[in-house]
Amino acid sequence: MEKELLVKWNIRESERDEILSLLPELVEKTRNEEGNILYNIYRSENNPNELILHERYADEEALNAHKLSEHYQNIVFKKIIPHLETRELTIVKQIY
Repeated sequence: MEKELLVKWNIRESERDEILSLLPELVEKTRNEEGNILYNIYRSENNPNELILHERYADEEALNAHKLSEHYQNIVFKKIIPHLETRELTIVKQIY
């Protein structure tokens, strides 16, 4: 069964440019993962420090493989998460 996530990152303003510079590599490598169906990152028009990630994976196994991937560990876990003010994760299921 597909796994779909919405993730909201609020970046510290002082870290914004550094984090934004990491995103192209993260997106490219994630979209090339086996089992990745969708990986988009959006920036709020009202708050330049707020990013929304929309992710979809073929199944739980593909999602877990993403979290364990070298690029996730090196980019997200080590370089992005420590510089966030807040991080919210919501697993969603499409109903319509």
